[in-house]
Amino acid sequence: MANTPQHLLKLILEAKEKQLKKLDLSNKGLTEIPAEVFELKWLEVLDLSGNQLTTLPEAIARLQQLTSLDLSNNQLTTLPEAITHLQQLTSLDLSVNRLPTLPEAIARLQQLTYLGLVGNQLTTLPEAIARLQQLTALGLAGNQLTTLPEAITRLQQLTALGLSHNQLTTLPEAIVRLQQLTYLGLADNQLTTLPEAIARLPQLTTLNLSTNQLTTLPEAIASLQQLTTLYLSGNQLRTLPEAIARLPQLTSLNLNDNPIEKPLPEIVEQGIEAIRDYFRQLQAEGTDYLCEAKLLIIGEGGAGKTTLAKKIEDQNYQLREEDSTKGIEVIRWDFPMKDGREFRVNIWDFGGQEIYHATHQFFLTKRSLYVLVADTRKEDTDFYYWLNVVELLSDNSPLLIIKNEKQNRHREINERELRGQFTNLKETLPTNLASNRGLEQVLEKIKHYVKSLPHIGSPLPKTWVRVREALESEARNHINLDEYLNICQQNGFTQRNDKLQLSSYLHDLGVCLHFQEDPLLNKTVILKPKWGTDAVYKVLDNEKVISNLGSFTWSDLANIWCEDEYATMHDELLRLMINFKLCYEIPRSQGKYIAPQLLSANQPLYGWNQTDNLILRYEYDFMPKGIITQFIVAMNELMNEQQCVWKSGVVLSKDQTKAEVIEYYGKREIKIRVSGRHKRDLMTIVTHELDKIHDSYKRLKYNKLIPCNCVTCKDNQEPHFYLFEELRQFIADKQDEIQCRKKPYKMVNVLGLIDDVMDKHQFIQQEEIRVSGDNYYINAKEVQIQKGNNFMSNQSPQEEKPKSEDVKLPFAFRNGMFYLFVFVVVFCLIAFFGGSLPFHYLALAIIGTAIFIVLIGVLQLRQDNRLSEKSFVDLTKMVLEQLPLISNIIKQFQGNK
Repeated sequence: MANTPQHLLKLILEAKEKQLKKLDLSNKGLTEIPAEVFELKWLEVLDLSGNQLTTLPEAIARLQQLTSLDLSNNQLTTLPEAITHLQQLTSLDLSVNRLPTLPEAIARLQQLTYLGLVGNQLTTLPEAIARLQQLTALGLAGNQLTTLPEAITRLQQLTALGLSHNQLTTLPEAIVRLQQLTYLGLADNQLTTLPEAIARLPQLTTLNLSTNQLTTLPEAIASLQQLTTLYLSGNQLRTLPEAIARLPQLTSLNLNDNPIEKPLPEIVEQGIEAIRDYFRQLQAEGTDYLCEAKLLIIGEGGAGKTTLAKKIEDQNYQLREEDSTKGIEVIRWDFPMKDGREFRVNIWDFGGQEIYHATHQFFLTKRSLYVLVADTRKEDTDFYYWLNVVELLSDNSPLLIIKNEKQNRHREINERELRGQFTNLKETLPTNLASNRGLEQVLEKIKHYVKSLPHIGSPLPKTWVRVREALESEARNHINLDEYLNICQQNGFTQRNDKLQLSSYLHDLGVCLHFQEDPLLNKTVILKPKWGTDAVYKVLDNEKVISNLGSFTWSDLANIWCEDEYATMHDELLRLMINFKLCYEIPRSQGKYIAPQLLSANQPLYGWNQTDNLILRYEYDFMPKGIITQFIVAMNELMNEQQCVWKSGVVLSKDQTKAEVIEYYGKREIKIRVSGRHKRDLMTIVTHELDKIHDSYKRLKYNKLIPCNCVTCKDNQEPHFYLFEELRQFIADKQDEIQCRKKPYKMVNVLGLIDDVMDKHQFIQQEEIRVSGDNYYINAKEVQIQKGNNFMSNQSPQEEKPKSEDVKLPFAFRNGMFYLFVFVVVFCLIAFFGGSLPFHYLALAIIGTAIFIVLIGVLQLRQDNRLSEKSFVDLTKMVLEQLPLISNIIKQFQGNK
């Protein structure tokens, strides 16, 4: 026993003395199993996961009572035949090892109900596996299977089958034999079609097909009437069959990263209920089409954007000195189509001044055509900046470059290089807007590309088109919600939800603005977005506000919005600015506001303790303008009375801790320094908010850099930094240490680096969720679904088995309340039969006492931290299940059911 470390020896001796049936030796750094373990012949559960075992000794066969053996996350390459002597085994987890094959002898474990083989190197399975007829859950994710072994289809009791992260190209028709299957994981394979046979699995509740190459779904999918969860992200689906709306139990549908055109992407993003409503309305109202699109003209100030917009509207427009566009101008342009219908284009002409760049992100919409106007005479157009902006903010919408060759000044553009980097760049077209040279070709190309936008021709319910036309004919800038709902009613709508679905769709398209989640703005539908944007820019362009470095008050707004069209809408317009993160109210200064993009560019003087700082950096491939101003708006409550905030940075204070956050736009970097008592806590708050802003940009590419904590770097303001993704990969590859690049090149603990800036336990938990996507766990008894981060995740789910743990809950009636109830019932019955208590009082007394003790029981359970997040209904159910006698009745009822 001398070779066994003392802390492990203590655990084993405790198990021996107490005759414990469960022994947990997970994550103990073991390279071999301590010999003392094999003396515990009564053991039923043995957890050896997360160690460094390379082999299993023959002595494992002595543990004849074992029912559960967890060997996951080790380095096993073979299984000894001795393991097949464990005839009581019902759960065997061999996940995340290095097994290239599975021995035929595995079939001797006839009691197995769960077999975990996730993350090995299996290319096939032995035929003998078909003899494991008690198997209900089989985890094979993360192997190298190219075909589904036929033997698996003979496991008649199988309810959960995980095959994600393999190399499957087809599914055999024989899969239909698995009639008990409730969970089927096929994410991250190479499937191009889904066989009709899959629709003949009547018990299926969860189907994971993410990250394959599917282009269609069969109509037969409607047969899966028990399906509740369907993952289809990362495929090539362009249309969804109407059959998907006929899955009555479906509540979770993931369609991220598909080029879906029907139903409309804006509908798909709202989830399965919105999709059902869309198909229902199409069927009930009939189909129509909206021939309308948005054309956005962008570029530097003075490039000719407004002139181009006017020329599109009227080719005979005569050039004149145009005032620089303030914010956004909107022009309507109609042109006839071959079928005689009019195609409508809303032209948005954006101001090119620096102040407007930061606000463009709120109006650059998806599924629009973009035109970048370049003045060839000035040669000041930063093509990479504008192309990056459109790619980032518009989800890669198509873009044309129009070279405005003033005075016939030609300029060559390296179009091939630009096309190599920006796939949405369609063409570069030269023109002279003064002489109209090339203008006809420009107009024809704009018509072609605007008619080719993916949403053009998408079917819409006729009622939607009628309401859109009715709203267009409205002369008012805005209407209240009741007026909008009445317009819908007059045009054939009957259900309120359908009316709100349409306003949400029009909002997403940028046709109108309706913020349904905002308690103030949801009462108003802004029909003319330009009216709202004009009001916003009136504040940002106001000389007094500019001279006050972005500061303004209610009285300032009354002067700025003095026209009749704004008279009754000051509250709503201010909320619009706050929603767009263009301003915030100064804490504890009611009625005073700051527009951070107008703050001073000069960093104020302030003291900073450079000892024991926590430092973190973000580096961006391309940095959009406005990240730091959005951050300032979001974190304004942690500012110290506006003393340390400027255009590109801010100092935050919380709990005797300070955080300095500065944007270095020229270096494409944000740097964070934290000093004080609770550095990691404040750093977590800062990075959480920045990551939320980052997530709002779908295509933003950046690196998070974690500082080194070796002796050399610890108190250094310029420590060595590690890429967060690199540290993440080290942990995935089970590398505990990484080398600092500064002399004397010390090795540092990877988890320790992460623990400096975020809680390592929380990080590990998040990594499990990230790696497994929607966190599908295959368990020996059931498939447990735990939703991790944002459900619309880009990651593909995979199967893993959680560490099961016996949790003993507190007894809800440990204070004797149940006996009080018995006493009251007996006392009341005696009084009733004695004639001194009427029947209705008897009933009231018993019911009232029952409710009272259940409430007390709920409060008792609520005090347990493990149950603090449980709902009142769940806790009430647990209380009732703990009631003597009644619990037996409940269990008997559930069993019969």
